[in-house]
Amino acid sequence: MAGPTASSTTSSPAAPSPSGDRAAPAAPAPRAAPAAPAHTPADDHLDLAGEVCPYTFVRTRLALEALPLGARLAVEIDHEPARASVPRSAREWGQEVEAVEQVAPGRWRIVLIKRVT
Repeated sequence: MAGPTASSTTSSPAAPSPSGDRAAPAAPAPRAAPAAPAHTPADDHLDLAGEVCPYTFVRTRLALEALPLGARLAVEIDHEPARASVPRSAREWGQEVEAVEQVAPGRWRIVLIKRVT
């Protein structure tokens, strides 16, 4: 007949040992990666005055690709067709358009938030 096995004991892993020490607690679960640092529109700015489509979006996309997720990019343009095409292209790419605003006659600011890589 076989004797008792270690698995048949009924002690708790956190129960005090005969010397009064407690067993080491289990390792904590891994944490999620920290969120990207908060950015403000002033953190990342791209002045595209004098640029025309499609270069306005090409340069905007390259600038966004260099930023972390959650970052904001304020793009200033003076090419009127880009006022509609840059936000449209950014949305199609999966980015968030926070604002499109006229800042001066013939000049607009488009604020984008990077949502996808």
